[in-house]
Amino acid sequence: MKKYLLPALMLVIFETVAVALWLTKDNLFYLFNFSYIGISIALGISLYIREYKYARRVTQLLVGCYMLVYLGLIRNENMQIEGFWYYLFTGVFEAATIHYVVAKIFGPLLFGRGWCGYACWTAMVLDFLPYKQPKRPRKKLGWIRYITFLLSLAFVAALFIWHAADMERIMFLSFVVGNLLYYAVGIALAFCLKDNRAFCKYICPVTVFLKPMSYFSALRIRCDKSRCVSCGRCRQVCPMDVDVTDNSRKKANGTECILCLECVKSCPKKAL
Repeated sequence: MKKYLLPALMLVIFETVAVALWLTKDNLFYLFNFSYIGISIALGISLYIREYKYARRVTQLLVGCYMLVYLGLIRNENMQIEGFWYYLFTGVFEAATIHYVVAKIFGPLLFGRGWCGYACWTAMVLDFLPYKQPKRPRKKLGWIRYITFLLSLAFVAALFIWHAADMERIMFLSFVVGNLLYYAVGIALAFCLKDNRAFCKYICPVTVFLKPMSYFSALRIRCDKSRCVSCGRCRQVCPMDVDVTDNSRKKANGTECILCLECVKSCPKKAL
């Protein structure tokens, strides 16, 4: 049973967050929300341990569809970065604000960019595309993410400055339109650059939060140098172009690892 220690630990962490928020916010929703996410993640890791081929995809679909369809479309919560700015400006520690604090600001200190690999509803769709392994060298276009980050902030700030009416309705519409735009751009980039994760590498504004914290991530892929034969298979299958054979935190694209474990599965010597 020792091999199931990691999924059990992840479940305990999310249950702790769920209970803490339930009691402090006096809202049963948070108990359900974080319990559901914790169970989904623990299930995915357990399936991986049992060598189920689509283990990560199970978690990705469970969490991604829940956040996109239930929280976003049914409950009308803007879970995109615009929703975070909106609640932050109103001074309300609810919904998207809590989500960002847990999953995208402090969470990466524990699990790096695991959010991108197991829970993102944009990547959930992009990972169905045919270019799971990048076919071309990584381009130096990461600066675009900072522009989209600032544009999202400017959009919400402008709404407050101009005292826009029916802000809740605008936030919901921006969630719908924003997602459609993300999917359109993400799919177009994937086919143009032959890389499913091109949107994640160059456009996604959320990575501005994720990258600096991921540098200190406790959960990381490590390489046993005594076993590694430098065959290069791990780098070939990595969707984010990470050099996982380098154990330094300063390795190439080190803050890009989404813990998809494709490198671990492909290693012929079990060095990862």
